[in-house]
Amino acid sequence: MDIKELRAQDMDKLDDTLTQLLKQHFELRMQHKSAQLSDSSKLGKVRRSIAQVKTIIIEKQT
Repeated sequence: MDIKELRAQDMDKLDDTLTQLLKQHFELRMQHKSAQLSDSSKLGKVRRSIAQVKTIIIEKQT
């Protein structure tokens, strides 16, 4: 996701996005542990997206 798109979202949409990303991260971790994940770089990308969304949520709260 693009940062500009995330900043344009309201808090409810950001919460939904964060929830989806956390679920996706969990699924990728499980696939990685069971050796089913072929592209392990997806884990890092999802973690970065989670951090970006959390940062934007904190910025909007203040």
